[in-house]
Amino acid sequence: MQTVSEPTLDTNVATGIDSRSARPSIPLLLAALLLVMFLAALDQTIVSTALPTIVGELGGLHLLSWVVTAYLLASTVVVPLYGKFGDLYGRKLVLQTAIVLFLLGSALCGLAQNMTQLILLRALQGLGGGGLMVVAMAAIGDVIPPAERGRFQGLFGGLFGLATVVGPLVGGFLVEQLSWRWIFYINLPLGIVALLVIGNAFRPHVARVKHVIDYFGAFFLTLALASLVLITSLGGSTLEWTSIDILVLALFAVVGVVGFVHEQRIAAEPIMPLHLFRHRTFVLAGLIGFTVGVSLFGSVTFLPLYLQVVKDATPTSAGLQMLPLMGSMLLVSAITGRLISRWGRYRVFPILGTLLQVIALALLSRLDLQSSMLQMNLYMALLGAGLGMVMQVLILAVQNGVEFRHMGVATSGATLFRSIGGSIGVSAFGALFTHELMSRLVSSFPANAGSPANLSPADVHALPMALQQTYLAAFSGSMHWVFLVACLVSAVAFALSWLLQEVPLRAA
Repeated sequence: MQTVSEPTLDTNVATGIDSRSARPSIPLLLAALLLVMFLAALDQTIVSTALPTIVGELGGLHLLSWVVTAYLLASTVVVPLYGKFGDLYGRKLVLQTAIVLFLLGSALCGLAQNMTQLILLRALQGLGGGGLMVVAMAAIGDVIPPAERGRFQGLFGGLFGLATVVGPLVGGFLVEQLSWRWIFYINLPLGIVALLVIGNAFRPHVARVKHVIDYFGAFFLTLALASLVLITSLGGSTLEWTSIDILVLALFAVVGVVGFVHEQRIAAEPIMPLHLFRHRTFVLAGLIGFTVGVSLFGSVTFLPLYLQVVKDATPTSAGLQMLPLMGSMLLVSAITGRLISRWGRYRVFPILGTLLQVIALALLSRLDLQSSMLQMNLYMALLGAGLGMVMQVLILAVQNGVEFRHMGVATSGATLFRSIGGSIGVSAFGALFTHELMSRLVSSFPANAGSPANLSPADVHALPMALQQTYLAAFSGSMHWVFLVACLVSAVAFALSWLLQEVPLRAA
């Protein structure tokens, strides 16, 4: 294998440079990497509480889910590539490039003048955001000895959970106090600080590895995922299922899947080696993870919308009301990890977790205009507990079940399925919700009252009482279908979780 070595401390000594002065500040660097990870995780959820306000200003209710989907889809596709880019060109350069792309996307998102611009720029932001997390995690290995690496990686994992929890809250606060545009502008000063610190403090002393990048595999994967997301978001709402556009997209999806499979067979370094799909645990964890992505991102996207429109919550209040879901997910995830370490068994948790998801989503599908916030908070806490029992356990099952040499690619593969589930789930739920809402309002909403697709929460609650109640009833009824479909998807995950095998946890 061809390698190109980067300068080491010994080289510095030989050239008369004091090695101690060349040593990077590990605490400072770790703080910068933590900040990078925080920004990447934050932007997956911070937009959720701002969506009603964005739709009210820019219009395009039918495109609402794409503000989330575009980021998730773009960041999902590039994750497998960033790891190899880091090995090939050096993680410092690749991480800096990812940060610059992320900051450029953030700045332009804040300047967007219509929904189409915002969606395209969110995709640009996602191209950078996908690299932040994976390269930052890899960067730990460059500067932290293996014996100490575990506790730092645990710290990063906790930070990801924290970002997921506070995302809706921070987003709501910024929208209410400043403007929805500040949910993107806030990334700029923080990202610039991280960029400067990494530029000065990150000196990886590792050999660069010559990789063969599977560009064709990435292309076919992008084609397949983008086509599937477009089909789920447009089919049955904007376009008829039998329309020529949907049929062409279906053809592209098939070409993408077939091309990806073929490319993975012949590629020197495939993005996702096909032999992993012969591994029972990997396949089951991937399928269950897919449904978890649907449940998590679907709920995080649509619950704040429901709270602001139906319950007349402010953006900040909507963010606070999401804490039962996010908080219970984080707490139960931590407890589950401790119990697995103590008992040495993990199979029971995906079974119990998916069951809780089914129950919680079924209860959420029964919410109406008279439902209390206490009910809703309890249902969200139950959903969060279910998600917390499943998310990290699936990664553990995969890592424990595959050979050690395949651990990295198996882990990224399992994470990829969850991200794909989130992308497709949010787009499908968005299409379903919009279709239901417009079909319910078309006969009862007068033409002179303005387009129901472009009403902000404030506009809704400014309507005459009779018309307001009509809109809210239609909105709540449309949301029922979102949670009901999510419940059915989780029921499939519950059935699949029984097929997981209990493999004794490896000691090393």
